[in-house]
Amino acid sequence: MDQARIFLYISNMHAQSHIQSYSLFGETSDLVDELHVEDIRARSARHNWALKPHRHTRLHQMLFITGGGGETGLDGRSLALPPPCIVNVPRGVVHGFQFDPGTTGWVVTLTSDLVDHCLAGGDGLRRALANASVLPMPPDLHNLAQRIDSEYHDKVLGRTQVLRGLTAQMLALVARQIDQAQDRSTANHRNPLFTRFEALVERDFRLRRSLADYAAELAMSPTHLNRIVHRATGHSASQLVNDRVLREARRLLIYTNLTAAEIAYDLGFGDPAHFSRVFSKKTGMAPGVFRQQVEAKI
Repeated sequence: MDQARIFLYISNMHAQSHIQSYSLFGETSDLVDELHVEDIRARSARHNWALKPHRHTRLHQMLFITGGGGETGLDGRSLALPPPCIVNVPRGVVHGFQFDPGTTGWVVTLTSDLVDHCLAGGDGLRRALANASVLPMPPDLHNLAQRIDSEYHDKVLGRTQVLRGLTAQMLALVARQIDQAQDRSTANHRNPLFTRFEALVERDFRLRRSLADYAAELAMSPTHLNRIVHRATGHSASQLVNDRVLREARRLLIYTNLTAAEIAYDLGFGDPAHFSRVFSKKTGMAPGVFRQQVEAKI
């Protein structure tokens, strides 16, 4: 990713909340890179080693802290950062940091598309990674994070493919750490109804179910479901469903040879032209153009 695109910007502010939502990737240039890796000092030192509470609506972050330390506010909890440790920050989770000056390590930021690709078929991994956590960092994960950082900045032949493989390994190993460390009685600090809704969306997003259908299965009204989702993500329940459909569309355009029409039918659209209009409205380009741009960058 060139330096002009490496920036932190406010993507949305909600009138009912002081929590800001940030992104590390330009919304109008999706998948310029599928992940971003930077030294913790690169951003934190410029902000007096403190990052105010915020959340990422389309990104999953992992911090690998090798020295220094500090404290994090993670989804309403205040947790110490004893190095070496890993901080797992799922999308939508409010988080902030107060690092000790000189703290070392890496921040690895993943697009939702890359996470979906790496976790395809791995439901157990997805459930584990949905838990915001601070974990001890074993030597194998330290070495893996160092390898990802090196591969990311080397820009050598095969970089994209190697990074995808290393990312899949990283997600699996962090999920294993979370699973092993979880106290089952207190592990899920997120609203359990929101977690159930996310699981339903993951199961049924191809069926084009209405919001009323989801709400009925959860034994609540659509209004209450919207309230729960908005509190967790800052967005409506319908937008969460639509975003999951769009992420899958992008994933299929990137990782498969399916035509736009085949993808449309796979995602429950009865008319490929309707799918193309929806995709174009959300991304600013037709499915075919999106695929061409991605292929040109790989």
